[in-house]
Amino acid sequence: MRILLTNDDGIMAPGILAMRRALAEMGDVTVVAPTTPQSAIGHAITLTVPIRIHRVTLGDGAVGYGVEGRPADCVKLAVLELMPERPELVVSGVNLGANVGINVLYSGTVAAAVEAAFYGIPAVAASVADADAVDFDGAARLVRGLVRQFLAKRGEQATLLNINVPDLSRGLPRGVRVVPQSLKGWREAWERRDDPRGRSYYWLIGDVETEDAGITSDVAALADGYVTVTPLKFDLTDHGRLDEVRGWDFSLDGV
Repeated sequence: MRILLTNDDGIMAPGILAMRRALAEMGDVTVVAPTTPQSAIGHAITLTVPIRIHRVTLGDGAVGYGVEGRPADCVKLAVLELMPERPELVVSGVNLGANVGINVLYSGTVAAAVEAAFYGIPAVAASVADADAVDFDGAARLVRGLVRQFLAKRGEQATLLNINVPDLSRGLPRGVRVVPQSLKGWREAWERRDDPRGRSYYWLIGDVETEDAGITSDVAALADGYVTVTPLKFDLTDHGRLDEVRGWDFSLDGV
């Protein structure tokens, strides 16, 4: 199997190395990832400047491509230029920090998987909850097991999955739950600080909001110690409101 592996933490991040080792049992893994961290970059792509690519020797001796661009750029370049044949699977991760709730929209990890789905390629975004000592290898093995099941059961449709692994230092996960994305975001604030020259700057701070009691979601299930699986799509149309908005009878009168 031809597998493309990418991320948003950067090509030298420990999570992508762990995921490469785990996926090597499944096929030929090509690593194409940003040369620098690109967390929370979303689905940005590079349009106004050229992109440079470097051959990079990873920590285990394997060679990958470091891209001076965004996660979505990495997938575009890999699919259209760098890989001699189209990948049969794209995995993005393992990301340091969960991508649940509104974070899904900000995440470069998820954006890379979505980019693969644009091309009709089965894709998985994989993340592990942040902790003092993250077990990337354990998370990667769990993701690999779910990827195998995904490939065996998905049929012909190019499905996109978002997988999140809880903090493994607390023990094995309680199981796997297929859950919707939470609509919870962050309790945000800007902290004003002064640099050594007395000039002000701002730092975004905040905490993830907890899920409301009784709600089933990726945020709630991950907090309860489950591995979460959420099927995603990139159609942002609110189909349930199309008829309502059509009923507003928009016209060009007065424009």
